Amino acid sequence: MLDFLSPNGEKNPDFSKRIGKSRDPFLPPLISTHDTARTQKNSFQVRAVHMIPSSFSLGLLAEQLSAELRGDPECEITNVAPLDKAQKGHIGFLHNPQYRSLLENTKASAVILSPKDLPFYVGNTLVMENPYLGYAKVANLFAKKIVAPLGIHPSVVIGQNSHIAKTASLAPYCVIGDHVTIGEHAVVGPNCNIGDNVHLGDGTLLYAGVTIYHAVFIGCRVIIHTGAVIGADGFGIVKDRGAWYKIPQLGGVQIGDEVEIGANTTVDRGALEDTILERGVKLDNLIQVAHNVHIGEQTAIAAGTLIAGSTRIGKHCMIGGGAAISGHLHIADHVILTAKTEVGSSITEPGIYSSGMPAQPNREWRKNIIRFYQLDDIARRLRKLEKNND
Repeated sequence: MLDFLSPNGEKNPDFSKRIGKSRDPFLPPLISTHDTARTQKNSFQVRAVHMIPSSFSLGLLAEQLSAELRGDPECEITNVAPLDKAQKGHIGFLHNPQYRSLLENTKASAVILSPKDLPFYVGNTLVMENPYLGYAKVANLFAKKIVAPLGIHPSVVIGQNSHIAKTASLAPYCVIGDHVTIGEHAVVGPNCNIGDNVHLGDGTLLYAGVTIYHAVFIGCRVIIHTGAVIGADGFGIVKDRGAWYKIPQLGGVQIGDEVEIGANTTVDRGALEDTILERGVKLDNLIQVAHNVHIGEQTAIAAGTLIAGSTRIGKHCMIGGGAAISGHLHIADHVILTAKTEVGSSITEPGIYSSGMPAQPNREWRKNIIRFYQLDDIARRLRKLEKNND
């Protein structure tokens, strides 16, 4: 196994204890930067394209989904569509009972249903406990696969002692630092910037314009979307005689296997220890993850969420859009925060948590906000009345 190097180029054994290790016990065979320059920069070529089938039989889809088939196994499915937009050849799905009425008039050739919704539809069906998962798997079969050119484009700039797998793809105008490792079948899109001492695991995909600072470990099959910044300095400052003094951020970032990071999301490096995203974490667009945050495996966080420094979020949590989580807190496993929830203290028990005031007509809101500011005075007067009655 290759050693991960510290910013000064020395071996760093701490990174051998990283979060989200690859399922494979060994890294793939790699070639050096210099070999890469000779063998790949002059042969930047398109990979063989595996054509996506234009249709699937319903029987084959049932096998792929491990679903119970009710109806014609030879029914031809050419795409997936919503129930109210579906046409002949399409397969629809019903996940939310709120849309059950659409079953009656849908033109879909087949529908993915749960057993409890089966009595409401008489056509071809695939029966699953989780129809939404079935929809996701069918959509994946019809999705266009990214086909990246094989090799390293001549415009790519690569530092010293970096190792690029022969099956990796580096698109035009990427800048790769020193002591970088890029694994098998990894894809680095155009104009990406990767700093020194970075590891990209097998099958990882960076879309165009991703920035990875130095000393970042990224596992296998990770997806990072355009504009994301991984490893920028955390917000560390201290007052000194009326002026701010910057605190160096000496940690790194560790990202486990099968993590996805949305467009323009930022994950800051740790101050002393690493910021950590465990295996299977899913981050939407425009999320701020501050220094030393630790997010447990299979947690999903929606867009616009702000997570302050040194907070630890448990496993299998779901955090709605626009949530704000203060620093140095602990959030237990299996916690759900609804959209716009503000968390100012630790959450120690699983469950659903909410805060904030939902939208209401402006006239009612004005009345309620005035009453809100009167609460303290009302409480004082009430205590005084209770005391006098005693």
